[in-house]
Amino acid sequence: MIEAVGLTKRYGDKTAVYNLSFQVRPGAVTGFLGPNGSGKSTTMRMILGLDNPTSGQVTIGGYPYRRLPNAARQVGALLDAKAVHGGRAARNHLLCLAQLSGIPARRVDEVLGVVGLQDVARKRSKGFSLGMGQRLGIAAALLGDPQVLLFDEPVNGLDPEGILWVRNLMKALAAEGRTVFVSSHLMSEMALTADHLIVIGRGQLLADMNIQDFIAANSAGFARVRTPDTEPQLREKLSAAITEAGGHVLPEQDGALRVTGLALPRISDIAHDTDVRLWELSPHQASLEEAYMRMTQGAVDYRSTIDQKAGLMQPLPPGAQPPMPVPGQGQPGWYAPPPPQQGGQPFAAPQGQAQAGPYGGPGAGTPNPYAQAGPAARQGLPQPPFQAPAAPPSAAPPGGAFPTAPAPQPQTAAPAPQASAPATPTKPEDVR
Repeated sequence: MIEAVGLTKRYGDKTAVYNLSFQVRPGAVTGFLGPNGSGKSTTMRMILGLDNPTSGQVTIGGYPYRRLPNAARQVGALLDAKAVHGGRAARNHLLCLAQLSGIPARRVDEVLGVVGLQDVARKRSKGFSLGMGQRLGIAAALLGDPQVLLFDEPVNGLDPEGILWVRNLMKALAAEGRTVFVSSHLMSEMALTADHLIVIGRGQLLADMNIQDFIAANSAGFARVRTPDTEPQLREKLSAAITEAGGHVLPEQDGALRVTGLALPRISDIAHDTDVRLWELSPHQASLEEAYMRMTQGAVDYRSTIDQKAGLMQPLPPGAQPPMPVPGQGQPGWYAPPPPQQGGQPFAAPQGQAQAGPYGGPGAGTPNPYAQAGPAARQGLPQPPFQAPAAPPSAAPPGGAFPTAPAPQPQTAAPAPQASAPATPTKPEDVR
Protein backbone atom coordinates (compact mmCIF):
# COMPACT_ATOMS: atom_id res chain seq x y z
CA MET A 1 0.00 0.00 0.00
CA ILE A 2 1.13 3.53 -0.80
CA GLU A 3 0.41 6.18 1.84
CA ALA A 4 1.14 9.91 1.62
CA VAL A 5 0.75 12.16 4.67
CA GLY A 6 1.00 15.95 4.43
CA LEU A 7 3.15 15.73 1.31
CA THR A 8 4.49 19.13 0.21
CA LYS A 9 7.09 20.01 -2.43
CA ARG A 10 8.34 23.49 -3.29
CA TYR A 11 10.76 24.58 -6.00
CA GLY A 12 11.79 28.07 -4.99
CA ASP A 13 8.65 30.24 -5.22
CA LYS A 14 6.70 27.46 -6.95
CA THR A 15 4.65 25.09 -4.79
CA ALA A 16 4.14 21.94 -6.87
CA VAL A 17 2.41 19.84 -4.17
CA TYR A 18 0.79 21.15 -0.99
CA ASN A 19 -0.34 19.12 2.03
CA LEU A 20 -1.33 16.08 -0.02
CA SER A 21 -2.60 13.01 1.85
CA PHE A 22 -4.02 9.84 0.31
CA GLN A 23 -3.79 6.04 0.27
CA VAL A 24 -3.45 3.66 -2.67
CA ARG A 25 -4.79 0.29 -1.56
CA PRO A 26 -4.01 -3.12 -3.07
CA GLY A 27 -6.51 -5.10 -5.09
CA ALA A 28 -7.78 -2.16 -7.17
CA VAL A 29 -6.61 0.05 -10.04
CA THR A 30 -6.30 3.59 -8.67
CA GLY A 31 -6.39 6.37 -11.24
CA PHE A 32 -4.37 9.52 -10.61
CA LEU A 33 -5.98 12.48 -12.41
CA GLY A 34 -5.33 16.19 -12.65
CA PRO A 35 -4.69 18.98 -15.18
CA ASN A 36 -1.25 19.67 -16.60
CA GLY A 37 0.97 21.20 -13.95
CA SER A 38 -1.15 19.91 -11.06
CA GLY A 39 1.74 17.96 -9.49
CA LYS A 40 1.04 14.38 -10.58
CA SER A 41 4.54 13.64 -11.88
CA THR A 42 6.13 15.35 -8.87
CA THR A 43 4.05 13.21 -6.53
CA MET A 44 5.06 10.00 -8.29
CA ARG A 45 8.71 11.02 -8.20
CA MET A 46 8.47 11.59 -4.44
CA ILE A 47 6.87 8.15 -4.02
CA LEU A 48 9.89 6.59 -5.76
CA GLY A 49 12.45 8.67 -3.84
CA LEU A 50 13.57 10.62 -6.92
CA ASP A 51 12.55 13.92 -5.27
CA ASN A 52 12.72 14.75 -1.57
CA PRO A 53 9.54 16.29 -0.15
CA THR A 54 9.83 19.68 1.48
CA SER A 55 7.59 18.40 4.27
CA GLY A 56 5.48 15.35 4.93
CA GLN A 57 6.30 11.80 3.95
CA VAL A 58 5.22 9.02 1.62
CA THR A 59 5.74 5.32 2.31
CA ILE A 60 5.33 2.02 0.48
CA GLY A 61 4.34 -0.83 2.76
CA GLY A 62 5.22 1.35 5.75
CA TYR A 63 8.76 2.22 4.57
CA PRO A 64 10.18 5.03 2.43
CA TYR A 65 11.27 3.78 -0.97
CA ARG A 66 14.98 4.24 -0.21
CA ARG A 67 14.71 1.98 2.84
CA LEU A 68 13.01 -0.89 1.04
CA PRO A 69 15.27 -3.96 0.77
CA ASN A 70 15.81 -4.76 -2.91
CA ALA A 71 13.22 -2.17 -3.93
CA ALA A 72 13.27 -3.21 -7.60
CA ARG A 73 11.66 -6.54 -6.67
CA GLN A 74 8.95 -4.86 -4.62
CA VAL A 75 8.13 -1.76 -6.69
CA GLY A 76 7.94 -1.45 -10.46
CA ALA A 77 7.50 1.89 -12.20
CA LEU A 78 7.18 3.48 -15.62
CA LEU A 79 7.67 7.25 -15.49
CA ASP A 80 9.48 7.96 -18.79
CA ALA A 81 9.31 5.55 -21.71
CA LYS A 82 12.40 7.09 -23.32
CA ALA A 83 14.65 6.72 -20.26
CA VAL A 84 16.67 4.03 -22.10
CA HIS A 85 20.14 4.08 -23.63
CA GLY A 86 19.44 4.30 -27.35
CA GLY A 87 22.46 2.22 -28.36
CA ARG A 88 21.48 -0.72 -26.18
CA ALA A 89 19.27 -3.54 -27.39
CA ALA A 90 15.95 -4.11 -25.66
CA ARG A 91 17.02 -7.44 -24.17
CA ASN A 92 20.36 -6.05 -22.97
CA HIS A 93 18.59 -3.14 -21.30
CA LEU A 94 16.36 -5.48 -19.35
CA LEU A 95 19.22 -7.87 -18.67
CA CYS A 96 21.24 -5.04 -17.11
CA LEU A 97 18.33 -4.16 -14.82
CA ALA A 98 17.86 -7.82 -13.90
CA GLN A 99 21.53 -8.30 -12.96
CA LEU A 100 21.48 -5.21 -10.76
CA SER A 101 18.50 -6.62 -8.82
CA GLY A 102 19.50 -10.28 -8.71
CA ILE A 103 16.75 -11.35 -11.12
CA PRO A 104 17.46 -14.44 -13.27
CA ALA A 105 18.01 -13.89 -16.99
CA ARG A 106 15.10 -16.14 -17.97
CA ARG A 107 12.75 -13.51 -16.50
CA VAL A 108 13.94 -11.08 -19.19
CA ASP A 109 12.66 -13.33 -21.96
CA GLU A 110 9.40 -13.83 -20.08
CA VAL A 111 8.56 -10.12 -19.83
CA LEU A 112 9.61 -9.55 -23.44
CA GLY A 113 6.98 -12.08 -24.42
CA VAL A 114 4.41 -10.48 -22.13
CA VAL A 115 4.76 -7.08 -23.82
CA GLY A 116 5.13 -8.52 -27.34
CA LEU A 117 8.72 -7.42 -28.05
CA GLN A 118 10.33 -10.85 -28.38
CA ASP A 119 10.86 -10.40 -32.14
CA VAL A 120 12.76 -7.11 -31.69
CA ALA A 121 14.64 -8.06 -28.53
CA ARG A 122 18.02 -7.79 -30.30
CA LYS A 123 17.33 -4.39 -31.90
CA ARG A 124 18.58 -1.12 -30.47
CA SER A 125 15.99 0.91 -28.63
CA LYS A 126 16.86 4.15 -30.45
CA GLY A 127 14.89 2.86 -33.43
CA PHE A 128 11.79 2.10 -31.36
CA SER A 129 8.58 4.02 -31.85
CA LEU A 130 6.82 5.68 -28.92
CA GLY A 131 4.51 2.71 -28.52
CA MET A 132 7.40 0.23 -28.54
CA GLY A 133 9.19 2.35 -25.95
CA GLN A 134 6.07 2.18 -23.76
CA ARG A 135 6.06 -1.62 -24.04
CA LEU A 136 9.74 -1.77 -23.09
CA GLY A 137 9.08 0.45 -20.06
CA ILE A 138 6.20 -1.77 -18.96
CA ALA A 139 8.47 -4.80 -19.32
CA ALA A 140 11.04 -3.13 -17.04
CA ALA A 141 8.32 -2.42 -14.45
CA LEU A 142 7.20 -6.08 -14.49
CA LEU A 143 10.74 -7.45 -14.38
CA GLY A 144 10.91 -8.10 -10.64
CA ASP A 145 7.30 -9.36 -10.35
CA PRO A 146 6.60 -6.54 -7.84
CA GLN A 147 3.57 -6.08 -5.60
CA VAL A 148 3.40 -2.30 -6.18
CA LEU A 149 3.30 -0.79 -9.67
CA LEU A 150 3.25 2.85 -10.77
CA PHE A 151 2.54 3.89 -14.36
CA ASP A 152 2.64 7.44 -15.75
CA GLU A 153 0.69 7.67 -19.05
CA PRO A 154 1.20 3.96 -19.92
CA VAL A 155 -0.99 4.03 -23.07
CA ASN A 156 0.67 7.06 -24.66
CA GLY A 157 1.61 6.14 -28.24
CA LEU A 158 -0.10 2.74 -28.27
CA ASP A 159 -2.55 1.66 -30.95
CA PRO A 160 -6.11 0.59 -29.97
CA GLU A 161 -5.06 -3.03 -29.62
CA GLY A 162 -2.19 -2.03 -27.35
CA ILE A 163 -4.49 0.16 -25.24
CA LEU A 164 -6.85 -2.78 -24.75
CA TRP A 165 -3.92 -4.98 -23.77
CA VAL A 166 -2.70 -2.45 -21.17
CA ARG A 167 -6.22 -2.14 -19.77
CA ASN A 168 -6.52 -5.90 -19.33
CA LEU A 169 -3.01 -6.06 -17.88
CA MET A 170 -3.80 -3.46 -15.20
CA LYS A 171 -6.99 -5.27 -14.22
CA ALA A 172 -5.20 -8.61 -14.07
CA LEU A 173 -2.45 -7.20 -11.86
CA ALA A 174 -4.99 -5.67 -9.46
CA ALA A 175 -7.01 -8.90 -9.39
CA GLU A 176 -3.90 -10.67 -8.07
CA GLY A 177 -3.89 -8.34 -5.05
CA ARG A 178 -1.23 -5.93 -6.26
CA THR A 179 -1.25 -2.15 -5.77
CA VAL A 180 -1.65 -0.44 -9.16
CA PHE A 181 -1.34 3.36 -9.41
CA VAL A 182 -1.96 4.80 -12.89
CA SER A 183 -1.73 8.42 -14.04
CA SER A 184 -3.44 9.30 -17.32
CA HIS A 185 -5.20 12.09 -19.19
CA LEU A 186 -7.46 9.74 -21.17
CA MET A 187 -10.74 9.99 -19.30
CA SER A 188 -12.48 7.38 -21.45
CA GLU A 189 -9.74 4.87 -20.69
CA MET A 190 -9.73 5.66 -16.99
CA ALA A 191 -13.49 5.09 -16.89
CA LEU A 192 -12.93 1.55 -18.21
CA THR A 193 -9.83 0.72 -16.16
CA ALA A 194 -9.83 2.45 -12.77
CA ASP A 195 -11.81 1.37 -9.71
CA HIS A 196 -10.80 4.30 -7.49
CA LEU A 197 -9.81 7.88 -8.30
CA ILE A 198 -7.45 10.39 -6.73
CA VAL A 199 -7.85 13.83 -8.31
CA ILE A 200 -5.55 16.77 -7.58
CA GLY A 201 -5.48 20.33 -8.84
CA ARG A 202 -2.67 22.84 -8.35
CA GLY A 203 -0.98 20.45 -5.97
CA GLN A 204 -3.97 19.94 -3.65
CA LEU A 205 -6.32 17.04 -3.21
CA LEU A 206 -9.71 17.52 -4.89
CA ALA A 207 -11.24 14.03 -4.66
CA ASP A 208 -10.41 10.61 -3.24
CA MET A 209 -13.35 8.29 -3.89
CA ASN A 210 -14.83 5.46 -5.90
CA ILE A 211 -15.27 6.23 -9.58
CA GLN A 212 -19.05 5.80 -9.48
CA ASP A 213 -19.33 8.11 -6.49
CA PHE A 214 -17.09 10.64 -8.22
CA ILE A 215 -19.33 10.77 -11.30
CA ALA A 216 -22.49 11.00 -9.20
CA ALA A 217 -21.10 13.78 -7.01
CA ASN A 218 -19.84 15.95 -9.88
CA SER A 219 -22.60 15.61 -12.47
CA ALA A 220 -26.34 15.83 -12.74
CA GLY A 221 -28.31 13.17 -14.58
CA PHE A 222 -31.16 14.08 -16.87
CA ALA A 223 -33.83 12.47 -19.02
CA ARG A 224 -33.91 12.89 -22.77
CA VAL A 225 -37.46 13.21 -24.12
CA ARG A 226 -38.52 13.39 -27.77
CA THR A 227 -41.99 13.96 -29.17
CA PRO A 228 -43.06 13.56 -32.83
CA ASP A 229 -41.16 16.07 -34.97
CA THR A 230 -44.23 16.59 -37.18
CA GLU A 231 -46.26 17.93 -34.25
CA PRO A 232 -44.31 20.73 -32.53
CA GLN A 233 -47.38 21.70 -30.49
CA LEU A 234 -47.05 18.43 -28.54
CA ARG A 235 -43.52 19.38 -27.48
CA GLU A 236 -44.75 22.72 -26.18
CA LYS A 237 -47.66 21.06 -24.40
CA LEU A 238 -45.39 18.53 -22.69
CA SER A 239 -42.85 21.20 -21.70
CA ALA A 240 -45.54 23.23 -19.97
CA ALA A 241 -46.86 20.17 -18.11
CA ILE A 242 -43.38 19.13 -16.92
CA THR A 243 -42.59 22.66 -15.75
CA GLU A 244 -45.88 22.80 -13.84
CA ALA A 245 -44.97 19.50 -12.14
CA GLY A 246 -41.69 20.94 -10.84
CA GLY A 247 -39.29 19.80 -13.54
CA HIS A 248 -36.83 21.83 -15.58
CA VAL A 249 -36.87 21.63 -19.36
CA LEU A 250 -34.09 22.67 -21.74
CA PRO A 251 -34.36 22.27 -25.54
CA GLU A 252 -31.72 20.22 -27.33
CA GLN A 253 -30.25 21.17 -30.70
CA ASP A 254 -31.96 18.26 -32.46
CA GLY A 255 -35.42 19.12 -31.16
CA ALA A 256 -35.43 16.82 -28.12
CA LEU A 257 -35.96 17.99 -24.54
CA ARG A 258 -33.57 17.68 -21.61
CA VAL A 259 -35.57 17.22 -18.40
CA THR A 260 -34.11 17.43 -14.90
CA GLY A 261 -35.74 17.29 -11.50
CA LEU A 262 -38.18 14.45 -12.30
CA ALA A 263 -37.77 10.70 -12.45
CA LEU A 264 -38.45 8.79 -15.68
CA PRO A 265 -41.69 7.16 -14.42
CA ARG A 266 -43.02 10.57 -13.43
CA ILE A 267 -42.23 11.99 -16.90
CA SER A 268 -43.99 9.03 -18.51
CA ASP A 269 -47.09 9.58 -16.37
CA ILE A 270 -47.17 13.28 -17.27
CA ALA A 271 -46.96 12.47 -20.99
CA HIS A 272 -49.78 9.92 -20.61
CA ASP A 273 -52.00 12.35 -18.69
CA THR A 274 -51.50 15.11 -21.28
CA ASP A 275 -52.11 12.70 -24.17
CA VAL A 276 -48.67 13.26 -25.72
CA ARG A 277 -46.97 10.48 -27.66
CA LEU A 278 -43.28 9.96 -26.97
CA TRP A 279 -40.68 8.87 -29.47
CA GLU A 280 -37.91 8.71 -26.89
CA LEU A 281 -37.61 8.64 -23.11
CA SER A 282 -34.11 7.68 -22.00
CA PRO A 283 -31.93 8.37 -18.95
CA HIS A 284 -28.56 10.03 -19.32
CA GLN A 285 -25.68 9.89 -16.84
CA ALA A 286 -22.65 12.11 -17.23
CA SER A 287 -19.39 10.51 -18.29
CA LEU A 288 -16.18 10.58 -16.27
CA GLU A 289 -14.85 13.26 -18.59
CA GLU A 290 -17.83 15.53 -17.92
CA ALA A 291 -17.55 15.04 -14.16
CA TYR A 292 -13.80 15.60 -14.25
CA MET A 293 -14.12 18.78 -16.29
CA ARG A 294 -16.73 20.12 -13.92
CA MET A 295 -14.56 19.49 -10.86
CA THR A 296 -11.24 20.76 -12.27
CA GLN A 297 -12.48 23.74 -14.29
CA GLY A 298 -11.17 26.13 -11.62
CA ALA A 299 -7.75 24.43 -11.38
CA VAL A 300 -6.70 24.63 -15.03
CA ASP A 301 -3.62 26.81 -15.61
CA TYR A 302 -3.50 26.75 -19.40
CA ARG A 303 -6.62 27.85 -21.26
CA SER A 304 -6.97 28.40 -24.99
CA THR A 305 -8.68 31.38 -26.57
CA ILE A 306 -10.65 31.79 -29.78
CA ASP A 307 -8.49 32.64 -32.78
CA GLN A 308 -9.77 36.01 -33.96
CA LYS A 309 -7.62 35.93 -37.12
CA ALA A 310 -7.11 39.69 -36.77
CA GLY A 311 -5.73 41.23 -39.95
CA LEU A 312 -5.65 37.89 -41.81
CA MET A 313 -9.07 37.96 -43.44
CA GLN A 314 -8.86 38.70 -47.16
CA PRO A 315 -11.33 41.32 -48.42
CA LEU A 316 -14.02 40.05 -50.75
CA PRO A 317 -13.70 41.08 -54.40
CA PRO A 318 -16.15 43.73 -55.66
CA GLY A 319 -19.64 42.30 -56.13
CA ALA A 320 -18.92 39.03 -54.25
CA GLN A 321 -21.29 37.84 -51.56
CA PRO A 322 -20.12 36.30 -48.28
CA PRO A 323 -20.79 32.55 -48.00
CA MET A 324 -24.08 31.62 -46.45
CA PRO A 325 -23.85 29.69 -43.16
CA VAL A 326 -24.84 26.03 -43.37
CA PRO A 327 -27.58 25.13 -40.87
CA GLY A 328 -26.20 22.94 -38.13
CA GLN A 329 -22.56 23.19 -39.24
CA GLY A 330 -20.14 22.91 -36.36
CA GLN A 331 -22.70 21.24 -34.10
CA PRO A 332 -22.23 17.68 -32.75
CA GLY A 333 -23.45 15.05 -35.18
CA TRP A 334 -23.27 17.33 -38.26
CA TYR A 335 -21.90 15.89 -41.49
CA ALA A 336 -21.28 17.46 -44.86
CA PRO A 337 -24.14 16.97 -47.36
CA PRO A 338 -23.61 14.56 -50.28
CA PRO A 339 -22.38 15.92 -53.61
CA PRO A 340 -24.99 17.11 -56.11
CA GLN A 341 -26.65 14.52 -58.31
CA GLN A 342 -25.41 14.07 -61.85
CA GLY A 343 -27.46 12.73 -64.72
CA GLY A 344 -30.51 12.19 -62.53
CA GLN A 345 -28.71 9.50 -60.46
CA PRO A 346 -26.98 10.21 -57.16
CA PHE A 347 -23.21 9.75 -57.17
CA ALA A 348 -23.20 8.75 -60.86
CA ALA A 349 -19.89 9.02 -62.68
CA PRO A 350 -19.72 11.11 -65.87
CA GLN A 351 -20.21 9.26 -69.11
CA GLY A 352 -17.07 7.92 -70.67
CA GLN A 353 -15.34 7.33 -67.35
CA ALA A 354 -14.92 4.08 -65.49
CA GLN A 355 -16.73 3.50 -62.22
CA ALA A 356 -14.89 3.88 -58.97
CA GLY A 357 -13.23 0.89 -57.40
CA PRO A 358 -14.45 -0.81 -54.23
CA TYR A 359 -12.41 1.55 -51.99
CA GLY A 360 -13.22 4.84 -53.70
CA GLY A 361 -10.25 4.87 -56.11
CA PRO A 362 -10.36 4.53 -59.90
CA GLY A 363 -11.73 1.25 -61.21
CA ALA A 364 -10.17 -1.28 -63.50
CA GLY A 365 -8.83 0.13 -66.72
CA THR A 366 -8.43 3.67 -65.39
CA PRO A 367 -4.79 4.83 -65.31
CA ASN A 368 -3.51 6.28 -62.08
CA PRO A 369 -2.49 9.90 -62.77
CA TYR A 370 -0.08 9.87 -59.79
CA ALA A 371 1.71 6.62 -60.61
CA GLN A 372 5.35 6.83 -61.64
CA ALA A 373 6.65 4.64 -64.45
CA GLY A 374 9.15 2.00 -63.41
CA PRO A 375 12.49 1.30 -65.10
CA ALA A 376 10.98 -1.23 -67.47
CA ALA A 377 8.20 1.13 -68.51
CA ARG A 378 10.66 3.95 -69.18
CA GLN A 379 12.69 1.68 -71.47
CA GLY A 380 9.60 0.65 -73.42
CA LEU A 381 9.79 -2.94 -72.15
CA PRO A 382 6.81 -4.91 -70.85
CA GLN A 383 6.62 -4.95 -67.08
CA PRO A 384 6.58 -8.28 -65.21
CA PRO A 385 3.24 -9.37 -63.75
CA PHE A 386 2.54 -8.34 -60.16
CA GLN A 387 3.03 -11.07 -57.57
CA ALA A 388 1.25 -10.69 -54.27
CA PRO A 389 3.48 -11.32 -51.26
CA ALA A 390 2.83 -14.50 -49.37
CA ALA A 391 0.94 -14.07 -46.11
CA PRO A 392 3.16 -14.73 -43.08
CA PRO A 393 2.20 -17.74 -40.97
CA SER A 394 0.29 -16.81 -37.87
CA ALA A 395 2.03 -17.69 -34.64
CA ALA A 396 0.19 -18.65 -31.50
CA PRO A 397 0.63 -16.06 -28.74
CA PRO A 398 3.02 -17.13 -26.02
CA GLY A 399 1.55 -17.99 -22.68
CA GLY A 400 2.35 -16.15 -19.50
CA ALA A 401 1.12 -14.92 -16.19
CA PHE A 402 -0.19 -11.70 -17.69
CA PRO A 403 -2.20 -10.87 -20.84
CA THR A 404 0.27 -11.10 -23.70
CA ALA A 405 0.48 -8.48 -26.40
CA PRO A 406 0.50 -9.80 -30.00
CA ALA A 407 3.91 -9.83 -31.64
CA PRO A 408 4.40 -7.67 -34.74
CA GLN A 409 4.26 -9.66 -37.99
CA PRO A 410 7.15 -9.37 -40.47
CA GLN A 411 6.39 -7.74 -43.80
CA THR A 412 7.32 -9.30 -47.13
CA ALA A 413 8.39 -6.90 -49.83
CA ALA A 414 7.15 -7.31 -53.39
CA PRO A 415 9.77 -8.61 -55.88
CA ALA A 416 11.61 -5.94 -57.80
CA PRO A 417 11.27 -5.73 -61.59
CA GLN A 418 13.87 -7.77 -63.48
CA ALA A 419 16.12 -5.81 -65.80
CA SER A 420 16.63 -7.03 -69.34
CA ALA A 421 20.42 -6.49 -69.35
CA PRO A 422 23.01 -5.81 -66.65
CA ALA A 423 23.93 -2.18 -66.21
CA THR A 424 27.32 -1.04 -67.50
CA PRO A 425 29.75 -0.50 -64.60
CA THR A 426 30.81 3.10 -64.28
CA LYS A 427 33.06 2.86 -61.23
CA PRO A 428 35.98 0.59 -60.28
CA GLU A 429 33.91 -0.65 -57.36
CA ASP A 430 31.25 -1.95 -59.78
CA VAL A 431 33.86 -3.94 -61.71
CA ARG A 432 35.02 -5.63 -58.55
